[in-house]
Amino acid sequence: METLVNAYSDMDTSQKVLHAVGGVFVAVVSVVAIRKLFHKEAKKDYPRDTVIHHQIGRGPYAPSMTPFAVKLETYLRMARIPYQNVHGMQMSSKSKLTWIEYNGQAVADSTLCIEFLNKKLGVDLNRNLSPADRGVAQALQVMAEEHMYWFLVLFRWVYDNDKSLLMKTLKLGTFLLWLIRRNIKKQTWNQGLGRHTEGEVTEMFKKDLQSLSDFIGTKKFLMGDEPCETDCAVFGMLSQVYWHFTGTGHENIIKDKYPNLAVYCERMKEMFWPDWDQCITHCGTREATK
Repeated sequence: METLVNAYSDMDTSQKVLHAVGGVFVAVVSVVAIRKLFHKEAKKDYPRDTVIHHQIGRGPYAPSMTPFAVKLETYLRMARIPYQNVHGMQMSSKSKLTWIEYNGQAVADSTLCIEFLNKKLGVDLNRNLSPADRGVAQALQVMAEEHMYWFLVLFRWVYDNDKSLLMKTLKLGTFLLWLIRRNIKKQTWNQGLGRHTEGEVTEMFKKDLQSLSDFIGTKKFLMGDEPCETDCAVFGMLSQVYWHFTGTGHENIIKDKYPNLAVYCERMKEMFWPDWDQCITHCGTREATK
């Protein structure tokens, strides 16, 4: 689930804060930036037959701090689709990041982007899967994106742990961090997982990781020797736990407790992100083409 949190209604108009939680990345911008964000820019002349991937800037240890951007960009690489990244805070029509444009057509939501490209370009990364395997893969993706995602939100934003990654990367002040956390607490309470204790959530989170670990076993990828579409989604989520869990108190949980998931993450990185080191923070403002 990619979520855009609306500007707070209980703040003065001149001080409202917009933040986007896309794969758990929250960007805080000033009023000037908000106006610029929603200002309709002149149509850019993007190259034909090239996917324009709109996403936030790069992350410090993985290519993005939102799992959905990692998911979508991994898919584009896996499918060998020409694309160009546009880093910024330009939202889609659904007020979401990440999203794409293709030959002038805009598509929002990472899953819908993939479905659109599959139909448009005749891509089927699940072609070697049986109907039963496709069902299992879909279930794994839902577990990752609709359950594990919220664990990531809670660990990163809500619990009283070290917020060094957020403070340094997003340059959040104490007040803004408090404001964001308050709103996310409401979201996770409504979703359900926020009603549990941190200890209960931790045990649930470990069960999800254990389930993935048990299912992958010694396989190279989720469904066997060849990667499939769901690998993009699961890798996107695990990338945040494996590389971006700094300050949560569970930084090494995959490495220490689920070594086959660590191997899986490294394998996906090696196969689809040979330029990984060039796609982290220090290149966050450049456009990359593949």
